[in-house]
Parts: sequence; structure tokens; C-alpha cells
Amino acid sequence: MKNIAVIGAGTMGNGIAHTFAQFGYKVNLIDISEDSLSKGIATITKNLDRMVAKEKISESDKSNTLENITKHTSLEEGVKNVELVVEAATENEKLKLQIFEDLEKFCDTNTILASNTSSISITKIASVTKRADKVIGMHFMNPVPIMKLVEIIRGYNTSNETTEIIMDLSKALKKVPTEVNDYPGFVANRILMPMINESIETLYNQVAGVEEIDTVMKLGMAHPMGPLQLADFIGLDVCLSILEVMYDGFKNPKYAPCPLLVNMVQAGKLGVKSGEGFYDYSESRKAEHVSAQFK
Repeated sequence: MKNIAVIGAGTMGNGIAHTFAQFGYKVNLIDISEDSLSKGIATITKNLDRMVAKEKISESDKSNTLENITKHTSLEEGVKNVELVVEAATENEKLKLQIFEDLEKFCDTNTILASNTSSISITKIASVTKRADKVIGMHFMNPVPIMKLVEIIRGYNTSNETTEIIMDLSKALKKVPTEVNDYPGFVANRILMPMINESIETLYNQVAGVEEIDTVMKLGMAHPMGPLQLADFIGLDVCLSILEVMYDGFKNPKYAPCPLLVNMVQAGKLGVKSGEGFYDYSESRKAEHVSAQFK
């Protein structure tokens, strides 16, 4: 397997493309927006420059990585002759189902279709294709080039062969694949999102302030980042979407999003991506918060 397509040039998509390309895979990076593709390549370039500066890779490694990535705005063209597609579009069920319907039409019958979804059912995604045995979850963590975990989610009909291929592929990327079954939130977000939501509830109930809550979790629980800062980094809209999927899937009030989270998303306060969330990410302070993730 040497030819990969990645759908979506946003935070997760460009990170996944970067990682595959750095390990010698030919990557077709696909997005409907040429502007998003340009921004994605710019992000990859900046992250590679950071790695060069830290002497983790050479200038030649950087050049080879960038040469391995080809931009596409056409899904049909971008998935031609690839052995694996990794979908990393917005965490929206309707959009993902449409993408997989299109992939079924455009991809070779032997192509494996993976989703980077952090909460949406792989079984449901697979149901709109005729290759449920070749549909799997490949949930990378952010920032993808650095984080080791890949949550491998088996849908109800995902075959052992497909699972083994994707587990081996993840190891070839120097990642640690962990196999889980297909239930809302899988493992990572089933545990993480209620903690983030409870942290927001704690703020909402005025038990403590943002920095105080994060300090307790960092110093008291040895978390590298406080839950409110982590929510900003993930994107508050993404957190809300995952909680809604879990609440709908389990019908359990413990997954109901905090009203403060709902209001912040409606107000456009999405965290790092919008410049403001629980913390201030205006241009004067943005680098201070974001650069810490790559140290």
C-alpha cells in the first residue's frame, strides 16, 4: 500500500497527509476548497520547518514529504488508483455518509475506506457502501504528526483482514494502533468528553474560574493540558458535536452538553480556530498557546 487519499485539508486532514507523506506514501490531499488546500499545505510546511529547526528531520526529508503530496479539488480524480482513503472531513454525519456514498462509486472495489471520525458509527458509515468489510475507523489524535495513538474502530462487518492491514499500516507510521469496537464515542471520547463537559459545568456553576479548573487538573491529576484548554484546542464545535452523538446514541443525560458550551458555539467562540474560546487566542497571544503543543 503506497497510494493514499486523504479527504479534508483542515487540522486533522493536513496532519494525516503530513504523516503519511513523511513516511514515503504518495498522498492525494482532497478538499472542495482550493483555499483550504493551500492553507493545509502551508500548515504542513510550517510544521516541517519546526521539525527541521529541532533537527528531527533534514531539509531533504522536508522536501520529499512535500513532493509526496498532490492537491485535488475533485473527489473522483483524487481517489483514482489509491489503495486507501482516509476521510477527515467535518464531524457531520450527513456529510460523511454522502462522502462514503460517493467513494463507493469512485473507488476501486479493493480500496479500503477509513474514517477519522471521533464519534460517528463506523457501521452506519459502512451501510451506505457495498463493501462494509472494507470500512474501518482510523481515529488519529491531534496533532497527528506527534501523537502516537490511532484508535482503530471495527464496524459490525469490518473484516479481520481489513483490521490487520490498518493495524500494520499504523505501525509503519510509528503509531500505536489500539483496536476498539463501534459504540458512540468509542473509547477516547467516551471518557474524554464527559470530563470536558463536567469541567465546563464546573465553570458554569461558578465553582472556579477557567485557569483554576485547568490548574487543578494539570497539577493534581498530572494532565499535560487542562480540560478547558484542551477543549479550545479540539474546537468547541467539535466537542459539542461529539457530545450530541453520544447523547443521541446512549439516551443518557450524563452526555447532555452543558448550556454554556452550546451558547459559546452559537456565539462563534470555538477556541483556537476562531481566536477565542475559554482562553484568548488573539494574534498577540495565539503563538504562546499553540506553539506549546509542539515542544
